[in-house]
Order: sequence, then structure tokens, then C-alpha cells
Amino acid sequence: MAVQVDPEWWSSGFWNGRPISESLRRRDVTAVFRFLHARGVSYGRIAALVGVSSNRAAEIAKGVRQVTAYEVLERIADGLNIPRPAMGLGRDEDAVVPVDLGRVAVEGGADRSLAGVGTSAEISDLVRLRLGLDEALAASSVAPPQLELIEESASEHMRVYPSASPQVMLSFLAADCREVQMLSLRRQPAAVQSRLSGVAALLATMCADALMRLGDVAEARRWYGTAINAADDSGEPRFRVLVRAQAAMLPYYFGDPTQTVALADAALAVTSIASPPGALAAAGRARALARIGAAEQARSAIDQARRLFDQAGDEDTDVAFRFPAKRLLFYLSGAYTWLGDTGEAYRVQEEALRLYGAAPTVPIDAALIALDRSMCLAQDRRATEAAVTARDAVADLPEAQRTEIILTRATDVATAIPDESHRGEVAVLTDYVRVCRESARRLGTTAPLGP
Repeated sequence: MAVQVDPEWWSSGFWNGRPISESLRRRDVTAVFRFLHARGVSYGRIAALVGVSSNRAAEIAKGVRQVTAYEVLERIADGLNIPRPAMGLGRDEDAVVPVDLGRVAVEGGADRSLAGVGTSAEISDLVRLRLGLDEALAASSVAPPQLELIEESASEHMRVYPSASPQVMLSFLAADCREVQMLSLRRQPAAVQSRLSGVAALLATMCADALMRLGDVAEARRWYGTAINAADDSGEPRFRVLVRAQAAMLPYYFGDPTQTVALADAALAVTSIASPPGALAAAGRARALARIGAAEQARSAIDQARRLFDQAGDEDTDVAFRFPAKRLLFYLSGAYTWLGDTGEAYRVQEEALRLYGAAPTVPIDAALIALDRSMCLAQDRRATEAAVTARDAVADLPEAQRTEIILTRATDVATAIPDESHRGEVAVLTDYVRVCRESARRLGTTAPLGP
């Protein structure tokens, strides 16, 4: 049973060694909420009693948000069984205007006492209007602690994202997306809005990437569009480069690789400064050029990616959207595979897998590298090895990670093997991918491919 608010608490209770009645007189709602929570009343219950969202109740309790609107204070008093006089509500002094401020200009330039404007009820309405305006102006700017919490939450998502299943991540990301949306709808100072838009760009890119992994191409494309808009609104070149480089992956895996080249070109055009996102864009461009058969341009793009990485490469990390050496090698694995340079591809793949380790934190990267190796084996007419390697790459993943992006790549391997070899292990691979796809749809870890 939910803990009930005892009206006696307000006259006899103490908070931090002081009577809670002092906090009521100061209209310190933060202290009031903490006082109740310490007595077993959940923030969700408090929110329901006073008519605010659970998030807002928690923000008030943390001191991130202040309450000054008269009507909200009334709602809090009524919902928590606080006598209105204890908070100075409904008494004459709420309607009193100091004498030196009690003259207002009226039409025609004449002055008269505010007392002559109308009844005390009208004056009370004016006081409420002022208090409401104060709250609106205060709410228009996100408090620094609140903004830091949002940015820290996004950073935590990026740390967890590479090893988590995409459908789980989408549920986590949705809550933060809603909060950033709510805050962005208000008028914000330029510096605050820039930071909010930067967070929005990262959250939207994670949503898009998760949807891409699930095979929901149409919705992933829309989220990448949102991410690009948010990045542009942030005014930060690093975000503008990053989201375009990430968006370039979608047509590479599920569409026309020439669009990948165009998006990578757009990313590289945003800034001339060497950066990890720029190296990512160049590596993605190289892989796509190799896939469409533009061999000379692909090799030039490989050189550009290596050069940019040497100038500004990332430290070794598994955080999402970073570009350490192992991820550069992952992209080069794809480029050399599509170029048909299997000798160099094998070398790069072995080095990449060594850096990812025997139990990689980012299992999908290791699986895609293994599937590149399967394609090389197919090109070298080692059909059985190709099929076994591809099947193992899928089977080694946790079931929730066997998403459409992996299953499509495994299907590509089977397709690359000549028809006369479609027996034995190749047939086993084809059947295994079909079973995995059916299981994934039951689990909700894959979706029908969109246009």
C-alpha cells in the first residue's frame, strides 16, 4: 500500500534539523519533496498527488527546477494536505503591492493608485500573472546541473550502446529523446540550445543506428535526417561531420553505395580540420567506392583515411561513435574485400580481430569482420571455409545481436558462392540464416526491409 501523507507532519515534522514549517514558509518545495521521500513517499506518488510528471517531481527534489507559479504552489498545498496559510497562500499579503510600486501608467498618460484598478481579486490575478511569468522566464533556460545530467546520460548511452542489443537501447534512448524534445520546445539561450542540439544529434544517431541494425531502413533514414538537422543546429563541426559519416553507413548496408559516397563527401566538406569523424567518413567512402568498383578512387580514399587517422586518430576505446585503430581496420577490411585484394584483406582482418580481442565488447564489429573474411574465402573459391566462417560469425553472437544487418551480410556470402557449390556447408549456412531470421522476427530484433 502506498504511504499516505499525514497532515500532522507539517506542524510537527523536522527536516535537516529544522522544523519543516520553516521550509513551508519559504515555499521551499525541494525541501518539502525530500522530506516526504525520506518518509517513504515515492516521487511517483508525490507527482500524482500534485499533478506534475514524475520527471518534474524528481527535478524539483534535486533542486534542478524551482516552483514559483502561484497556481502550482496551490496545487502542491492541496495535493499534499498542507494548510494553505502554512505556505502563505490565500492570505491578504499575497495581494499587497508595496506603496512605492503601487502606481501604474494608464492610457492617456495619467497615473492612479493600483488600488483603484479593480477589486482585490483582480490584484491577486495580477500577482499570479507575475509569478507565472517569473516561472516561465526561469523555465526558458535549462539549469546547468540539468543540462550536465542530460549530457552525462547521453555519454552513458554511448558507453553501453556498442555491447547492448539495439531494441533494448531504443527503449533507453526514447526517454532522453523526449526530455530533450520538451526542453528544446522552450525558448533557450543560444549556448544552451547548442548543447541541447548536440545531445539531440547523438541520441538521434544512436536511434538511427539501432534501427539500421534491426533492418528498419525507412525509419532509420528518417532518424538520420533528424540527427543531421540537430547537428547543424548545434553549430558544432564535429557533430556535423560525425552524423553524416554515420548516416553514410545505411545505404552501404541497405541501399545504393553511391549514396554512401555522397554522404561521406558531405561530411568531409563540413570541415578541413583532421578529426576522428573525418577519418571515419574517409574510411566509409573508401569502402563504398570499392564496393561500386571504383578501384583507383577507393585506393586513394584508403590513403586519405590512413592520413587523417595518423593526424587525429582516437585512443583505443569501445565507446560509440569513436574511431580507434581497430575500427579503421574494420572499414579497411571491407574496402580490401570489395577490391578483391584478399591477401591484404586477410592481413587487415587478423590485425583488427587481434585488437578487438577474444571476447570483444563490440561483438557486431567482430562478426562483420568475420563476414568480410567469408567473402574473401568465397572469392578465393574456398566455398566450404566461407560458409563455415560465416555461420560461426552469426552463431557466436548473442541471439539478440543476430539482427538484420548481420543476417543480410551472411546472405551476401551465400550468394557470392558459385551455384555449383550450394550444397553441404553452404546449404547449412542458408538454412541457418533462414532460421535465425525467423527467430529474430519473433524476438522483434529484425524488421522487414524498407525502400
